[in-house]
Amino acid sequence: METKQAITAGIKSGLRKGWDGFVWMMKIIVPVSLLTSLLAWSGWLAEIDFIVRPLMNAVSLPATAALPLVIGMFAGIYGAIAAMAVLPMSQTEMTLAAIFTLMAHNLIQEGIIQAKSGIHPLKATVFRLIPACLTVMVVAALMGYSPAAGGAVPAGPIPVRGPLGQALGDWLAATAQVAGIVFVVIMALLSALEIMKNLDWIHPIVRACRPVLRFMGLEERVGILWMTAIIFGLAYGGAVIVEEAKQGHLTREDLESLHLSIGMNHSMVEDPSYFIALGLNPFWLYIPRLVAAVLTVRPIRLWYRFTGRAAGPS
Repeated sequence: METKQAITAGIKSGLRKGWDGFVWMMKIIVPVSLLTSLLAWSGWLAEIDFIVRPLMNAVSLPATAALPLVIGMFAGIYGAIAAMAVLPMSQTEMTLAAIFTLMAHNLIQEGIIQAKSGIHPLKATVFRLIPACLTVMVVAALMGYSPAAGGAVPAGPIPVRGPLGQALGDWLAATAQVAGIVFVVIMALLSALEIMKNLDWIHPIVRACRPVLRFMGLEERVGILWMTAIIFGLAYGGAVIVEEAKQGHLTREDLESLHLSIGMNHSMVEDPSYFIALGLNPFWLYIPRLVAAVLTVRPIRLWYRFTGRAAGPS
């Protein structure tokens, strides 16, 4: 396929997939954001503040972040974004919630996918939740944030107990802004990824990432699988890993180390871009997660070698 044809085909395929993905995401974002706004307007969230505040404060998060985090853990990252967009959270609080959500979202579905491709789902989930909590606590300390002190200026509209019409108007404005951001990001990203696939750029990129793999504590033989998950997420990455694991070329150590790493760092192109478009600093969305993955994977690989678990195919 010629370059021009590859680019044209990639754009067409990306736009088609982008539109399908946008419609699917709106089916999540619109109802979740509406329900969140109504709960905030009703005062119900304030009523349960005394319950969730100690739990959130234990991991250096405000009580307001409880709903987006729960939604993210069970419904996925798009629902968490929808909830965050209509709640009174400062940029710092949104950053901390975003870090947790990026590391520990859609735990049930993605845990099942990981279980089918090389790691026990409970282990996969635990090694996402614990590092997520610890990473948020460290980042909060580095940013000088304390839940007791609160944030600065709220990032979104503040749902107050006023007229319902006003609350719905605020919700509509915030949701329209998020929808616009999602539309632009997903169309651009999927078009770019389809072009890269048509031009066969993925393999050269993996070869260029060999130093990164070594830094992450991963073997070069898992490079394609790691790159697949990094770019396309766990759903696509899991399917590829399943097929590769069937060939018996990877050890149990390879697979588990890979899964622990990509559990905290997958879909690194698409997912953070939504938060970046909301004004959050990219540094905090990428670097803490990468460091957490390294500090998790490297000691575990040393433990595998110490106990002799590295030998043998998966």
